[in-house]
Amino acid sequence: MSISTYIHDDLRVRLQSGTKLPAELTLESLAGYYKVSFTPVRTAVASLLDEGLLQKGANRRLLPGRPSAKPGNSATEPEPLPEPPRDYLDTIANDLVRLSLQGQALFLREEATAQRYGIGRSAIRNIFHRLAGTGMLVHVPRRGWRLRPFRQDDMQAFLEIREVLELKALDLARPHLKDDDLHRLLRGNSVPESAGKPPQIDNSLHEYLIGKAGNPYIKDFFERHGRYYDILFDWEDLDRPTAIETIRQHREILEALLARDWRGARRALSYHIRDNHPILSRIIQRDCDIDLTGVQNGSH
Repeated sequence: MSISTYIHDDLRVRLQSGTKLPAELTLESLAGYYKVSFTPVRTAVASLLDEGLLQKGANRRLLPGRPSAKPGNSATEPEPLPEPPRDYLDTIANDLVRLSLQGQALFLREEATAQRYGIGRSAIRNIFHRLAGTGMLVHVPRRGWRLRPFRQDDMQAFLEIREVLELKALDLARPHLKDDDLHRLLRGNSVPESAGKPPQIDNSLHEYLIGKAGNPYIKDFFERHGRYYDILFDWEDLDRPTAIETIRQHREILEALLARDWRGARRALSYHIRDNHPILSRIIQRDCDIDLTGVQNGSH
């Protein structure tokens, strides 16, 4: 299902059943409500106007149109709201992490990737562009998409600079920290009470400190170089013992910040950055059974 089809069907069901609609029926508000650009909203709205379920009002506002019968449903069985289309970004990103950990600069083919996941090439191209923004992929003209290979020495170099800049961010952020924010982050990092419960991690502590620091050059470094490693570190936290240790370290940092123990917070943050990558720090090149290249050895 395309996003425009989903928006059309969701609005249709809401209009026909009287289910709550967005506060304002304008292209701007609908784009914000569905968190998309104007293009799929325009397509969906145009269809709904043709069907008479929406009407044009004043000041670019839309109004509910005439009701129509709900196909295939009785009056006592209202049609359910449609499920949003699946975003394959996280699934593909996790698979690409596994390929990246092989340490080889593979070239990926859109056609082979689309076939593997059963989605269109345009959707794959969109996902590849989004991953290129994280530094995981690079588009090479006339060759395709090159996957960034994981390198131990590259990660260590990144962590050395990350430690310096995050500690500086913590120092700059001190006057701007809010206890309510710190308590919210503390609640977001919860060690599971039993083996059957998943760990609850909130990694936004780092983004919070960098934002409160107010230094655009620190922020620029992490926006340019940190997103690739954010994906790797999120993948690493899928390991339960690693996730639980991450939570404990986050809590130690946050508790020190709440106590205004700046030295303890710096020490805990430094340890967390340098020593909390037990899986990535011992990665050895290994085979992977995922083939997104379409040809042997990834040649193009």
